[in-house]
Amino acid sequence: MDNEQVKHWENYSTVDEFILLGYHEYPVLLFVAFLATYLAILLGNGLIVVVTTLDSALHTPMYFFLRNLSGLEMCYTSVTLPKMMASLVSGDHSISLPACATQMFFMLFFGGTECFLLAVMAYDRYLAICLPLRYTTIMSHRVRVVMVVTSFAISFPVQLLQIRLIFSLPFCASNEIDHFFCDIPQVLRLACADLYANELAVYTENIFFVVVPFLLIVASYVHIARAILRMPSATGRKKTFSTCSSHLTVVSLFYGSAMLVYLCPQTSNLVKFSKLLSLLYTIVIPFCNPLIYTLRNREVKAAFGKLLGKKWSMEVDTGMR
Repeated sequence: MDNEQVKHWENYSTVDEFILLGYHEYPVLLFVAFLATYLAILLGNGLIVVVTTLDSALHTPMYFFLRNLSGLEMCYTSVTLPKMMASLVSGDHSISLPACATQMFFMLFFGGTECFLLAVMAYDRYLAICLPLRYTTIMSHRVRVVMVVTSFAISFPVQLLQIRLIFSLPFCASNEIDHFFCDIPQVLRLACADLYANELAVYTENIFFVVVPFLLIVASYVHIARAILRMPSATGRKKTFSTCSSHLTVVSLFYGSAMLVYLCPQTSNLVKFSKLLSLLYTIVIPFCNPLIYTLRNREVKAAFGKLLGKKWSMEVDTGMR
């Protein structure tokens, strides 16, 4: 940074809070919409967690990973939506630097974990379809737990370091973030320092957490596609593909939006569009996940039916007594 830039930044006081511009044009309407969506996300994903836990028929690797994904989605959404709703009710759109850092950390932590968890789920489908005789041996309960724990363990220290690098920067001039949560590109834009090291760290992290898992998913599905095409029966091909369709839908939505936001050059037009895209992977996908995995899955729908049937039966018995 040259001397003229230094003098320019010295004319501004240091920022100690940010203003999240977000969406606040119609506060009452948005609050009702976000509240309904948040409750639907908690209910839908919570039911998947409960059903896959209680129904012994769903104690398989695929549903073990789905259960963890649903739990992760509830946590992921809880990082942004409660703050958005509180701002809409109070009219206070400010967020302190420590709160902003905390929010960004958990967004990155849960987001990075989901990237690897989706890759693990693709690998699970690869084993089930391409190596069916060895599937149960390879994908033991211990291996499943290690995979999920590793997904969380990899993300935690990396995101902690990233937050340390970002919030060690001085922030001055404008404190307005044109977003509904503290996201890396928008926060870095407000820093008054040389950002080369930070941009390199962000780029490296994006490659590690977005590109690498995505390539692993693509490799898994290339092998899956080959195995499906070699099947002699059209019915068998359709049935096998149906076990992957839900996961493919979620991967397409999640990685498509994430790559546009974090890997594409941040032009002025894309910056405005990224706020809309962020709604997709922070709210829309967690909302749609239960629908995607239940509407296309007979086993989960049957488990829901059994759970509701038991509950109805218990209520009837209690009423008769």
